[in-house]
Amino acid sequence: MTRLERLFENLPEDVDSVLITSDINRRYFSGMKSSAGTIIAFRDKAYLIIDFRYIEKARRTVKALEVIEQKNLIHTISELMKKHNALNIAIESRTMTVSTLAHLKSQLSSFCFIDTDMLSNEIESLRAVKDETEIECIKKAQSIAETAFEKILKFIRPDVTERQVALELNRIMFEEGAEDISFDTIVLSGKNTSMPHGVPSDKKIQNGEFVLMDFGAVYNGYHSDMTRTICVGEPSPEMRKVYDIVLKAQLSALDYAKAGITGTQLDKIARDIISEEGYGNCFGHALGHSVGLEIHEAPNASPASKTILRAGNIITIEPGIYIEGKFGVRIEDFVILNENSCENLTKSAKNIIISK
Repeated sequence: MTRLERLFENLPEDVDSVLITSDINRRYFSGMKSSAGTIIAFRDKAYLIIDFRYIEKARRTVKALEVIEQKNLIHTISELMKKHNALNIAIESRTMTVSTLAHLKSQLSSFCFIDTDMLSNEIESLRAVKDETEIECIKKAQSIAETAFEKILKFIRPDVTERQVALELNRIMFEEGAEDISFDTIVLSGKNTSMPHGVPSDKKIQNGEFVLMDFGAVYNGYHSDMTRTICVGEPSPEMRKVYDIVLKAQLSALDYAKAGITGTQLDKIARDIISEEGYGNCFGHALGHSVGLEIHEAPNASPASKTILRAGNIITIEPGIYIEGKFGVRIEDFVILNENSCENLTKSAKNIIISK
């Protein structure tokens, strides 16, 4: 069964067609990356309408949809609607602009547009459960990132800058087969590690400092995400204490992660441990989020997340403690949930690494 067929199974029976225009969802359903194109799908057939720039690639690579070269988009949509006796079109409310919807309604006035969040919600739900093909791509992306992590440890030393480490991490990931990096690589040292999403600077790494690295690779469109905090030289007793608390919180959440719990419940496991140790005010972000074709996807694990997690969801587990003016620690793995536990897709060591 194709992804579009699974989508229609979850939509009300009176929905005749769906219009997919966002880049990410178009790639999810067609299997092809492009910066333009429109999918219109009916219960019995689906089409990718795409312009001359991509037509050759589409004809070679897209298998689940009939490929049509775009000449006059409105005319093509109208003719296909008539061909399939369709009366209504569901649109992606979260990504389609108001002006685009107004234009479509004015040009296709004989059809009814379903502009509620229904289609966006169902696509989000479908994408949240990863299939085997997606999982294999994510595992490959993670393998690339972990190879880069092992190699970067030999590069990190006093007087190397945060920016130099970030550039080298990126270079290694591309060398290992990444098609892109998951997001702007974060490398922070010393006092800068207290900023969860700080930007690498020309600050030089010094002995006795933490170095926090948050990074990931993209493979066939799918992202990985990991964070490791290492120390250059000997950490202080306070640094060791905080690191051990974060590690305990992360390991406890990993033990608890499974289908059937809510994101709030999972977040609470780690948050309670950090709070009991007196650092609750130093953990200000959510425990985790899903990862896939985008680096941040639904569902997530946060104090406000009431969504029940399902088998096949991928969730990051990334507790942290950030002490302003001193240092910060974050440890991040990501896991795929199953009915009774989870599979950790991150294999890199987590015990404190001390670089000499």
